[in-house]
Amino acid sequence: MTTSSLSPDVRTEFAAATGPLAGLKVVELGQLIAGPFAAKTLGDFGADVIKIEPPVTGDPLRKWRLLKEGTSVWWQVQSRNKRSLALDLKDPDAQDIVRQLVRDADVLIENFRPGAMEGWGLGPEDLLALNPRLIMLRISGYGQTGPDRDKPGFGVVAEAMSGLRHLTAEPGRVPVRVGVSIGDTLASLHGVMGILMALHERQRSGLGQVIDVALYEAVFNCMESLLPEYSAFGAVREAAGSALPGIAPSNAYRCADGGYALIAGNGDSIFKRLMATMGRNDLGWDPALADNAGRVQRVKEIDDAIGAWTAQLSVSEVLQALDAAAVPAGRIYTVADIAADPHYQARGMLQSVRMRDGSELTVPGIVPKLSRTPGSHRRNAPTLGQDSDAVLREIGLTPAQIQALKDKGIVG
Repeated sequence: MTTSSLSPDVRTEFAAATGPLAGLKVVELGQLIAGPFAAKTLGDFGADVIKIEPPVTGDPLRKWRLLKEGTSVWWQVQSRNKRSLALDLKDPDAQDIVRQLVRDADVLIENFRPGAMEGWGLGPEDLLALNPRLIMLRISGYGQTGPDRDKPGFGVVAEAMSGLRHLTAEPGRVPVRVGVSIGDTLASLHGVMGILMALHERQRSGLGQVIDVALYEAVFNCMESLLPEYSAFGAVREAAGSALPGIAPSNAYRCADGGYALIAGNGDSIFKRLMATMGRNDLGWDPALADNAGRVQRVKEIDDAIGAWTAQLSVSEVLQALDAAAVPAGRIYTVADIAADPHYQARGMLQSVRMRDGSELTVPGIVPKLSRTPGSHRRNAPTLGQDSDAVLREIGLTPAQIQALKDKGIVG
């Protein structure tokens, strides 16, 4: 595992940052997941991310799920490579500070409900007038326009509206959620794509722009053939459990030790190798099963045959046989499996960071991998307001002015 620790000179650290986005100044006004995940991704690749969060309470994510010394360990992932400025955005003086930060910023990220930024005098018209080169990412449940724009929208609602939740169940059973905030994360990644495209375009025009990402649209964008199948055939795709409807065989199969092997034998040549491994050349060389269309017609027969074979072997035995035959297959990992997996280790995806109390915490590594300008874990997640003084001095405030703002409770 690689190890990271806090730099003694944070300002120097950010000035000397490497990576493809080194020199990029990002102001993050979001909280929880969608906006901050986008900013975290930029920070991983060298951007100087100034995270603005409320004094006293901070970003609610600081207290979500399991805590270590009073702070969520999730926080160490979501807020690495960021600086924290504790600022009460509802106060006019704080809004002025944001305007000063924006004057030389490249990107501003926010994920408040539509209208909140405008209410503070920080809407696109206000900020782009101060800095025409600014790129403003706005992530919300339903987008900045449309009849539902003012409704509160969390990721779980977006996942349902996109059609995803309808498909995540066993047939006839209650739909279940994906076990992570996939709607927020997909919206974040779409936001990062938008930022990078806008930065590229800015090289030609010299102008910034607004990127409007709706959570439900980000998930809907990943729904593959769902809509065109309905348009062309009136087909409403239904939940299919662990199977992949219309693509065969691809399913989870129970093994002799009670575990499951995930097997994707849906390529034409792969299917033949799978059947040969199982001793079922009668199916592998059946002309009617030579392509996916034919296999889909007899998917139950094929699944039953695979299930009968896996039921005689442990998960490890199944995977060993299929690896030897070059058939895509895998086991269902728990986090304990991930932490012990040598491939995760070899790819740098298990990164150890040293905490303030001297203990080590394992966090996910950097994605994607760039050969020449890779991302890096330069700095652990900040404590609340850790960088308030430094950031405010950078925009010209004196120590006396900063203390006056702290005395009023505007800065933490």
